[in-house]
Amino acid sequence: MKRTVITNGLFITMDERQPLVRGFMIVEGERIVHIGEGTPDPSDSFDETVDGSRKLFMPGFVNTHGHAAMSLLRGYGDDMALQVWLQEKMWPMEARFTAADVRAGTLLSILEMLKGGTTTFVDMYDHMNEVAQASAESGIRACLTRGVIGLCPRDVQDAKLAEAVQFAKDWHGQAEGRITAMMSPHGPYTCPPDYIERIVQAAHDLDLPIHTHMSETAREVQDNVDQYGARPVAHLEKLGVFSRPTLVAHGVHLTDEEIAVLKRYDVRVSHNPGSNLKLASGVARVPDLMKAGVLVSLGTDGAASNNNLDMLEEVRLAALIHKGVSGDPVAVSAAEALRMGTLDGARSIWLNDVGALSAGMKADFIALDLDQAHYYPRTNVISHVVYAASSRDVTDVCINGRWVVRKGECLTLDEEKIKAEAQRSFERLTSV
Repeated sequence: MKRTVITNGLFITMDERQPLVRGFMIVEGERIVHIGEGTPDPSDSFDETVDGSRKLFMPGFVNTHGHAAMSLLRGYGDDMALQVWLQEKMWPMEARFTAADVRAGTLLSILEMLKGGTTTFVDMYDHMNEVAQASAESGIRACLTRGVIGLCPRDVQDAKLAEAVQFAKDWHGQAEGRITAMMSPHGPYTCPPDYIERIVQAAHDLDLPIHTHMSETAREVQDNVDQYGARPVAHLEKLGVFSRPTLVAHGVHLTDEEIAVLKRYDVRVSHNPGSNLKLASGVARVPDLMKAGVLVSLGTDGAASNNNLDMLEEVRLAALIHKGVSGDPVAVSAAEALRMGTLDGARSIWLNDVGALSAGMKADFIALDLDQAHYYPRTNVISHVVYAASSRDVTDVCINGRWVVRKGECLTLDEEKIKAEAQRSFERLTSV
């Protein structure tokens, strides 16, 4: 079993008792076995010694909501309302996607995420075998689900649900345990109630969590009331969705009563500030969710609505926008925002050994180049990461104890080939 030591490093641990450690970290196989101040025992032997001078090491980012293949549609439909964007631009183009297109777009997203310091991502889409295979090859950690839209005849619904179930059976726990699965009704506005109930039953049968879009726009909420006589939270509660461990994306338009319901069922919320701002969906009540004890994480959404997969940008937005809309400069602190993008992201998808640097945790971590002007003077390193850092500062990425990025170069993927294939896919899709 390979043993690696990082010496002379500065580490953000995500442990509130000791958030910063200056010293060394030992990785054995896929796990961290020691982190502490000072230097390693001279008698200890290692297969690899890494000098961490002038670098900052921290847990990798966990992106809890996205649609990786939609990177092919980056810039294709901007400055539009959500429903118009979906119905006029996204859905017609996505209907043309082949499995090869999904693979091309997914690899493009994974490349972007890895080089930007994201070590785990959640994906809801179609042709999920391609997404899982790309994830397995790249070395990234992924929580994957076949997103199911039920606006179709019963036989098509049956086929989609069967595909989602088979995908979960085939891939949950695969790729050295890096891939896990969920069940995903796309949303209450795209799935009839009886179909959502069938997906919930499948989640029970497979003992898997549920991931769904919910309360993203005011129009979505009103349409749900008009169609079903209830807002989305009450609607999904009635259909039994929250009887399973649940992660909802967005949760922008929530009442106090709905926040209390989410807390009661331990529903987790993926906050997508960049996408929500760009689509003018609104600003989620994150400080209120956090005060109520609801676990909030961060997601980029797809690159067609963001338009990047930069989790450091989402961390910064989470720390800034809630100050702006509330008038409270401590609404979301830098430390809270960073936690949302790392440890709370892992907890949101039920990964209890990811998201922090401590003995026993998976060796999922990144290194940032500290030897740059925007990290000086050395006052508050966590503040610098949240308010000054850039994803381009990421130099190294380790996942499950394996280096996947070193000195800014992705070791597991062919960057030039991926970019060329993504461009070819887009040109084919738009030439029809």
